[in-house]
Amino acid sequence: MNAPLLPVQPLNANISVAPQLMPEAMAAAAAAGFRSVINNRPDFEGGPDQPTSAQMEAAALAAGLRYAHLPVSGAWQSPEEIAEFKRLIDELPAPVLAFCRSGARSGRLYAQACELG
Repeated sequence: MNAPLLPVQPLNANISVAPQLMPEAMAAAAAAGFRSVINNRPDFEGGPDQPTSAQMEAAALAAGLRYAHLPVSGAWQSPEEIAEFKRLIDELPAPVLAFCRSGARSGRLYAQACELG
């Protein structure tokens, strides 16, 4: 499921992570077979050039994807945020693509969500 606009790292058959995506990557994500996207990055964390959640959501919906915004700190994720990520990956149509600045935060959320059972 890799394309130039879509530098994904599969974690398993149902979830992949990626670094910051641009709105135009949402069509590539849908074309690659993803059905849902989770944005784990707070708006403006990377400055004014970072696309906002509203921009990403509009692009995702236009591409036929489900979209969720769960902004979390890169340094620490609370038990409530981890539980919410688990709920999202359990309920959103798979496969799911989660992204943040580098992909690491989304990967950590997934690993911690797996520990919840």
